[in-house]
Amino acid sequence: DYPFDYSFVDESFNRLYKFEQKLGAIFAYFSFLAVFIAGMGLFGLSLSTTESRIKEIGIRKSLGATVNSIVSLLSKEFTLFLIISNIIAFPIAYTAMDSWLGNFAYRIEIGIGILLLSSGISLLIALLSVSFQVLRSAYANPVDSLRYE
Repeated sequence: DYPFDYSFVDESFNRLYKFEQKLGAIFAYFSFLAVFIAGMGLFGLSLSTTESRIKEIGIRKSLGATVNSIVSLLSKEFTLFLIISNIIAFPIAYTAMDSWLGNFAYRIEIGIGILLLSSGISLLIALLSVSFQVLRSAYANPVDSLRYE
């Protein structure tokens, strides 16, 4: 009365995890988009910050400040905000990932290494998006910025 319906085990597992693969691809696309938009926002914020502090940078350079000190001065506040946001995001990310991974039969534990790696990557992306504007203002001639004062 019942026909034999067979399937291979690997096909059954593929059907089970097909949704997770699609969800992973969607997360990857939207994560890239979010990082790109955040990088553009950081670039705009660094542009605004350096333009508002151009006279200060010119005075510091005319008094003998090095390029490294100016770069560290301008990048310090961006890295501070990034570190604070990572500290806030760590518990949220850990809780979300732990609840998502809890639904799988074979699961892994989320270590601090993954969180530190993501923090390092976000710091690298932020510094890359800010560094162009900061270096441009650090290498600028102080006479140009102080000419109209």
